[in-house]
Amino acid sequence: MEQGRAGDWEPLLGKPGPEQGKGVPFQAYRRRWFLLAVICLLNCSNAMLWLTFAPVADKTAAYFHISMDTINWLSLVYLLISIPFGLVATWVLDSMGLKCAVILSAWLNMVGSIVRAFSVVRFLNLGALTHAYLFMGQCLCALAQPLVIFSPTKLAALWFPDHQRATANMISSMSNPLGILVANLLSPALVSEEKDIPLMLGVYTIPAVTACVLATVGVREKIPPTPPSASATHSTSQPFFTGLKMLVRNKSYVILMVSFGAGIGMFTCFSALLEQILCVMGYSNFFAGLNGALFTVFGLLGAFLLGLYVDKTRAFTEATKVSFCLTALASIAFAVMSRFRNQTVPLALTSSLFGFFGFSVYPVAMELAVECSYPVGEGTSTGLVFVSGQIQGAVLMLLLQALTVPTTAAPFSTCDTAEGGALDWTISTLVLAGVCSFVACFYVIFFHTDYKRLRAEAASAASINTTGAEATIPEA
Repeated sequence: MEQGRAGDWEPLLGKPGPEQGKGVPFQAYRRRWFLLAVICLLNCSNAMLWLTFAPVADKTAAYFHISMDTINWLSLVYLLISIPFGLVATWVLDSMGLKCAVILSAWLNMVGSIVRAFSVVRFLNLGALTHAYLFMGQCLCALAQPLVIFSPTKLAALWFPDHQRATANMISSMSNPLGILVANLLSPALVSEEKDIPLMLGVYTIPAVTACVLATVGVREKIPPTPPSASATHSTSQPFFTGLKMLVRNKSYVILMVSFGAGIGMFTCFSALLEQILCVMGYSNFFAGLNGALFTVFGLLGAFLLGLYVDKTRAFTEATKVSFCLTALASIAFAVMSRFRNQTVPLALTSSLFGFFGFSVYPVAMELAVECSYPVGEGTSTGLVFVSGQIQGAVLMLLLQALTVPTTAAPFSTCDTAEGGALDWTISTLVLAGVCSFVACFYVIFFHTDYKRLRAEAASAASINTTGAEATIPEA
């Protein structure tokens, strides 16, 4: 492989990790932080594009003269498209490499955001094609989602030393809910009236274009010249279809895939339907956006703290089990409180706790998926968890919508549209809490695993010692 220039590949000269300075031929490079920033921006932009319309669903429906169910399909299309394309994305990551995946996702994301904006350009006189352009752009953005969401574990495995992997994965993974946070705050702020929808679509193209330019110009290498850890040397050591067979036969991985796939699906539904759940009880779009923001902010905080904790303790399983149980309790509290009016403080508190415990599990679960499935490629092992989440999210969103009941006894509703009256989400929110509780119990009881990647790294370090290297085995 072509070696980079000295400035590009200069090693990080700060505090050395366990692999540095002890004769072990592993090296971390400064350039990994630029790659991390690009993936974070891309992840954030894609999440913003996904949730653009959910915080202002009623105004979007009125502007385009479509029903609320159709608006929900703008979010649901992300889930449906990423199910088949998720398998393609895992193959791209593990067979063609991180560089190809990042650049391809950046272009799909940018083009999709621009095509969406065509739907509101009046001088084009699109007529009946207005809705087609809107959905076409959303579909292109949805194609980018699996590629960019699968990238964090691959980036962490290839470019970061073992004592920074969980933190790097946490930062890049949590940029996705950061995008959800921005959308929850920005969409209501931009759209005070129906006529502001074109402005909103134009604003959301800016981060997509920026991320595409940075990815195209700045991402030049598939892998670093020298791996940062023993496991990075053997990353993607199994062929794609062989890895799939290994995962299907791995009981621990299957339990993890089902459990955290359900968690991803539930959080997807919560983010997309939050405004509709609250508005029927008289809560404003601003308050729904605030709840979504608190949900995400405290989720980012929880993910940061838990990422630091597991980087030091390696207690992946214990941390995820405790957090999952607390998430279930928070979901029950939200289901109860969302059925009452004038409960702004309790709702804000339960949304914050739901995000704090729920979001914190996600990056740790992605690392845990790699640990229990090693030596299967990181893109494949994390990708199947995400595909499972999209399948379960699509099914759950359709189920929750089907369980809603039209109601005329909602005099305080702020979300009535010309296409239909208010909907009662009581049964739907209780079902969501019940599913969360059941999955948490299932995971706590049945999931057990060995940390295969950490053991392989310890064995590799021991092997280097036996050949005469003056290295100390890093603690697993």
